[in-house]
Amino acid sequence: MSGIFTKRGAEAVESATAEKDAKSSAIVSFKSGTTLKVRVKGPADSAEYYAYGIFNRVNTFVPAQPATRNAKGFITANPTVWDRAADYLYAQAKAAKDAGDAAAAEELSKEAYLYKGKPRYLIGFGSLETGEDIVVDLSAKQARGVLDTIKKYAKKLDKVAFELSKSGTSTSTAVTLTPILDMDEDLTEAERANFVKCGEKPFDFALFDDCLYIADEQEQIKNLVVAGFDVAKIGLTLGAGASTDEAESDDSLPQF
Repeated sequence: MSGIFTKRGAEAVESATAEKDAKSSAIVSFKSGTTLKVRVKGPADSAEYYAYGIFNRVNTFVPAQPATRNAKGFITANPTVWDRAADYLYAQAKAAKDAGDAAAAEELSKEAYLYKGKPRYLIGFGSLETGEDIVVDLSAKQARGVLDTIKKYAKKLDKVAFELSKSGTSTSTAVTLTPILDMDEDLTEAERANFVKCGEKPFDFALFDDCLYIADEQEQIKNLVVAGFDVAKIGLTLGAGASTDEAESDDSLPQF
Protein backbone atom coordinates (compact mmCIF):
# COMPACT_ATOMS: atom_id res chain seq x y z
CA MET A 1 0.00 0.00 0.00
CA SER A 2 1.27 3.51 -0.76
CA GLY A 3 2.68 5.95 1.81
CA ILE A 4 -0.52 8.02 1.66
CA PHE A 5 -2.06 5.98 4.47
CA THR A 6 -0.63 6.73 7.89
CA LYS A 7 -2.43 3.82 9.54
CA ARG A 8 -4.27 0.79 8.25
CA GLY A 9 -6.18 -2.18 9.55
CA ALA A 10 -6.31 -2.58 13.33
CA GLU A 11 -4.04 0.44 13.80
CA ALA A 12 -6.51 2.66 11.94
CA VAL A 13 -9.37 1.33 14.07
CA GLU A 14 -7.46 2.19 17.21
CA SER A 15 -6.59 5.66 16.01
CA ALA A 16 -10.20 6.41 15.23
CA THR A 17 -11.58 5.35 18.74
CA ALA A 18 -2.45 11.07 -10.38
CA GLU A 19 -6.25 11.55 -10.58
CA LYS A 20 -8.37 8.56 -9.78
CA ASP A 21 -10.43 6.77 -12.39
CA ALA A 22 -13.98 7.23 -11.09
CA LYS A 23 -15.20 4.20 -13.03
CA SER A 24 -12.72 1.84 -11.39
CA SER A 25 -12.80 3.31 -7.90
CA ALA A 26 -14.68 1.41 -5.19
CA ILE A 27 -15.50 4.60 -3.30
CA VAL A 28 -19.22 5.40 -3.23
CA SER A 29 -21.10 8.66 -2.92
CA PHE A 30 -22.26 8.94 0.67
CA LYS A 31 -24.21 12.17 1.03
CA SER A 32 -26.47 13.14 3.91
CA GLY A 33 -29.76 11.26 3.66
CA THR A 34 -28.08 8.14 2.26
CA THR A 35 -28.49 4.66 3.73
CA LEU A 36 -26.45 1.70 2.52
CA LYS A 37 -27.07 -1.93 3.42
CA VAL A 38 -23.69 -3.56 3.96
CA ARG A 39 -21.78 -6.52 5.28
CA VAL A 40 -18.78 -5.78 7.48
CA LYS A 41 -16.25 -8.17 5.98
CA GLY A 42 -13.66 -7.74 8.72
CA PRO A 43 -13.21 -5.72 11.93
CA ALA A 44 -10.14 -3.88 10.58
CA ASP A 45 -11.01 -3.04 6.95
CA SER A 46 -9.97 0.61 7.23
CA ALA A 47 -7.14 3.02 6.49
CA GLU A 48 -6.25 6.43 7.89
CA TYR A 49 -4.92 9.28 5.76
CA TYR A 50 -4.46 13.03 6.10
CA ALA A 51 -6.51 15.18 3.75
CA TYR A 52 -6.18 18.84 2.82
CA GLY A 53 -8.72 21.26 1.35
CA ILE A 54 -11.07 24.11 2.24
CA PHE A 55 -14.82 23.76 1.92
CA ASN A 56 -16.23 25.63 -1.11
CA ARG A 57 -12.74 26.81 -2.07
CA VAL A 58 -10.43 23.86 -2.70
CA ASN A 59 -11.61 20.28 -3.19
CA THR A 60 -10.08 17.72 -0.87
CA PHE A 61 -6.75 16.26 -1.96
CA VAL A 62 -3.90 14.14 -0.62
CA PRO A 63 -0.27 15.20 -1.16
CA ALA A 64 1.71 12.98 -3.50
CA GLN A 65 4.47 13.05 -0.86
CA PRO A 66 2.78 13.26 2.55
CA ALA A 67 4.53 14.71 5.57
CA THR A 68 6.15 12.28 8.00
CA ARG A 69 4.05 11.98 11.17
CA ASN A 70 4.54 10.27 14.50
CA ALA A 71 2.03 7.91 16.11
CA LYS A 72 0.02 10.85 17.45
CA GLY A 73 -0.22 12.51 14.05
CA PHE A 74 2.29 15.31 14.67
CA ILE A 75 4.55 16.20 11.74
CA THR A 76 8.17 15.23 12.34
CA ALA A 77 9.67 15.78 8.87
CA ASN A 78 8.95 16.76 5.26
CA PRO A 79 6.00 19.15 5.77
CA THR A 80 3.93 19.85 2.68
CA VAL A 81 3.51 23.38 1.36
CA TRP A 82 0.09 23.46 3.02
CA ASP A 83 1.67 22.48 6.34
CA ARG A 84 4.17 25.29 5.87
CA ALA A 85 1.32 27.75 5.22
CA ALA A 86 -0.40 26.61 8.42
CA ASP A 87 2.84 26.94 10.41
CA TYR A 88 3.37 30.45 9.04
CA LEU A 89 -0.10 31.55 10.13
CA TYR A 90 0.24 29.92 13.55
CA ALA A 91 3.51 31.83 14.01
CA GLN A 92 1.72 35.04 13.07
CA ALA A 93 -1.02 34.19 15.57
CA LYS A 94 1.55 33.70 18.32
CA ALA A 95 3.20 37.02 17.47
CA ALA A 96 -0.19 38.76 17.64
CA LYS A 97 -0.94 37.13 21.00
CA ASP A 98 2.46 38.13 22.37
CA ALA A 99 1.74 41.69 21.22
CA GLY A 100 -1.53 41.66 23.16
CA ASP A 101 -3.86 41.49 20.14
CA ALA A 102 -6.06 38.55 21.16
CA ALA A 103 -8.64 39.14 18.41
CA ALA A 104 -6.04 39.02 15.64
CA ALA A 105 -4.43 35.96 17.21
CA GLU A 106 -7.76 34.12 17.20
CA GLU A 107 -8.50 34.98 13.57
CA LEU A 108 -5.04 33.93 12.44
CA SER A 109 -5.33 30.65 14.34
CA LYS A 110 -8.67 29.92 12.68
CA GLU A 111 -7.17 30.63 9.27
CA ALA A 112 -4.14 28.45 10.01
CA TYR A 113 -6.40 25.54 10.93
CA LEU A 114 -7.93 25.63 7.44
CA TYR A 115 -4.58 24.68 5.90
CA LYS A 116 -3.77 21.82 8.28
CA GLY A 117 -4.10 18.22 7.19
CA LYS A 118 -6.99 16.47 8.94
CA PRO A 119 -7.21 12.73 9.57
CA ARG A 120 -9.86 10.91 7.59
CA TYR A 121 -10.72 7.25 7.22
CA LEU A 122 -11.56 4.96 4.35
CA ILE A 123 -13.66 2.00 5.50
CA GLY A 124 -14.39 -1.02 3.34
CA PHE A 125 -17.67 -2.95 3.26
CA GLY A 126 -19.46 -5.49 1.15
CA SER A 127 -22.47 -3.98 -0.63
CA LEU A 128 -25.72 -5.91 -0.28
CA GLU A 129 -26.96 -4.14 -3.40
CA THR A 130 -24.18 -5.42 -5.68
CA GLY A 131 -22.32 -8.09 -3.73
CA GLU A 132 -19.06 -6.23 -4.41
CA ASP A 133 -16.59 -4.40 -2.19
CA ILE A 134 -17.26 -0.69 -1.63
CA VAL A 135 -15.45 2.07 0.25
CA VAL A 136 -16.82 5.04 2.19
CA ASP A 137 -14.82 8.09 3.22
CA LEU A 138 -15.46 9.44 6.73
CA SER A 139 -14.16 12.13 9.04
CA ALA A 140 -12.37 11.02 12.19
CA LYS A 141 -15.45 11.68 14.32
CA GLN A 142 -17.75 9.79 11.94
CA ALA A 143 -15.33 6.88 11.67
CA ARG A 144 -14.98 6.60 15.43
CA GLY A 145 -18.65 5.79 15.90
CA VAL A 146 -18.74 3.34 12.98
CA LEU A 147 -15.61 1.52 14.12
CA ASP A 148 -16.88 1.35 17.70
CA THR A 149 -20.01 -0.41 16.42
CA ILE A 150 -17.94 -2.82 14.35
CA LYS A 151 -15.86 -3.60 17.42
CA LYS A 152 -19.02 -4.20 19.47
CA TYR A 153 -20.36 -6.74 16.96
CA ALA A 154 -16.97 -8.21 16.00
CA LYS A 155 -17.96 -11.76 16.92
CA LYS A 156 -21.21 -11.60 14.91
CA LEU A 157 -20.03 -10.08 11.63
CA ASP A 158 -20.64 -13.32 9.74
CA LYS A 159 -24.26 -13.38 10.90
CA VAL A 160 -25.41 -9.75 10.96
CA ALA A 161 -25.87 -7.21 8.17
CA PHE A 162 -25.86 -3.46 8.84
CA GLU A 163 -27.38 -0.20 7.65
CA LEU A 164 -24.83 2.58 7.21
CA SER A 165 -26.61 5.95 7.30
CA LYS A 166 -25.64 9.60 7.11
CA SER A 167 -27.86 12.45 8.33
CA GLY A 168 -27.61 16.14 9.21
CA THR A 169 -25.63 18.97 7.66
CA SER A 170 -22.26 20.67 8.05
CA THR A 171 -20.66 20.09 11.45
CA SER A 172 -23.79 18.32 12.73
CA THR A 173 -23.52 15.54 10.14
CA ALA A 174 -23.75 12.13 11.82
CA VAL A 175 -22.96 8.65 10.51
CA THR A 176 -24.42 5.55 12.14
CA LEU A 177 -23.92 1.83 11.62
CA THR A 178 -26.98 -0.10 12.80
CA PRO A 179 -27.32 -3.90 12.87
CA ILE A 180 -30.15 -5.50 10.90
CA LEU A 181 -31.22 -8.11 13.42
CA ASP A 182 -34.05 -9.69 11.41
CA MET A 183 -32.43 -10.36 8.07
CA ASP A 184 -35.26 -12.59 6.86
CA GLU A 185 -37.75 -9.78 7.37
CA ASP A 186 -35.68 -6.71 6.53
CA LEU A 187 -33.59 -7.92 3.57
CA THR A 188 -34.72 -8.97 0.13
CA GLU A 189 -33.78 -12.36 -1.27
CA ALA A 190 -31.17 -10.69 -3.46
CA GLU A 191 -29.69 -8.81 -0.50
CA ARG A 192 -29.47 -12.02 1.53
CA ALA A 193 -27.72 -13.71 -1.38
CA ASN A 194 -25.26 -10.82 -1.64
CA PHE A 195 -24.61 -11.02 2.11
CA VAL A 196 -23.42 -14.57 1.53
CA LYS A 197 -21.44 -13.55 -1.57
CA CYS A 198 -19.68 -10.75 0.31
CA GLY A 199 -18.48 -13.23 2.89
CA GLU A 200 -16.76 -15.46 0.35
CA LYS A 201 -13.54 -13.45 0.33
CA PRO A 202 -11.89 -10.80 2.51
CA PHE A 203 -11.96 -7.11 1.66
CA ASP A 204 -9.39 -6.14 -0.98
CA PHE A 205 -7.18 -3.47 0.61
CA ALA A 206 -5.76 -2.58 -2.81
CA LEU A 207 -9.06 -0.83 -3.54
CA PHE A 208 -8.08 1.98 -1.16
CA ASP A 209 -5.31 3.10 -3.51
CA ASP A 210 -7.78 4.31 -6.16
CA CYS A 211 -10.10 6.23 -3.84
CA LEU A 212 -8.25 9.51 -3.30
CA TYR A 213 -7.28 12.53 -5.39
CA ILE A 214 -3.50 12.94 -5.35
CA ALA A 215 -1.91 16.36 -5.86
CA ASP A 216 1.76 16.99 -6.60
CA GLU A 217 3.52 19.98 -5.05
CA GLN A 218 2.85 22.31 -7.96
CA GLU A 219 -0.87 21.65 -7.74
CA GLN A 220 -0.74 22.14 -3.98
CA ILE A 221 0.84 25.56 -4.52
CA LYS A 222 -1.86 26.40 -7.05
CA ASN A 223 -4.48 25.34 -4.50
CA LEU A 224 -2.94 27.65 -1.91
CA VAL A 225 -3.35 30.55 -4.33
CA VAL A 226 -6.95 29.50 -5.02
CA ALA A 227 -7.56 29.44 -1.25
CA GLY A 228 -6.30 33.02 -0.97
CA PHE A 229 -2.93 32.42 0.66
CA ASP A 230 0.03 34.57 -0.45
CA VAL A 231 2.57 31.85 -1.28
CA ALA A 232 5.39 34.40 -1.39
CA LYS A 233 5.17 34.51 2.41
CA ILE A 234 6.66 31.02 2.54
CA GLY A 235 9.11 31.59 -0.29
CA LEU A 236 7.07 30.07 -3.12
CA THR A 237 5.88 31.22 -6.53
CA LEU A 238 3.21 29.85 -8.79
CA GLY A 239 4.95 28.17 -11.72
CA ALA A 240 4.68 29.53 -15.21
CA GLY A 241 1.62 28.31 -17.07
CA ALA A 242 -0.19 27.15 -13.93
CA SER A 243 -3.79 28.25 -13.67
CA THR A 244 -5.36 29.72 -10.53
CA ASP A 245 -8.85 28.82 -11.66
CA GLU A 246 -10.57 26.63 -9.08
CA ALA A 247 -11.21 23.05 -10.14
CA GLU A 248 -14.75 22.04 -10.89
CA SER A 249 -16.63 20.64 -7.92
CA ASP A 250 -16.57 16.86 -7.54
CA ASP A 251 -19.25 15.45 -5.26
CA SER A 252 -17.36 12.15 -5.01
CA LEU A 253 -14.57 13.87 -3.07
CA PRO A 254 -14.92 14.62 0.66
CA GLN A 255 -15.22 18.29 1.55
CA PHE A 256 -14.11 19.93 4.78
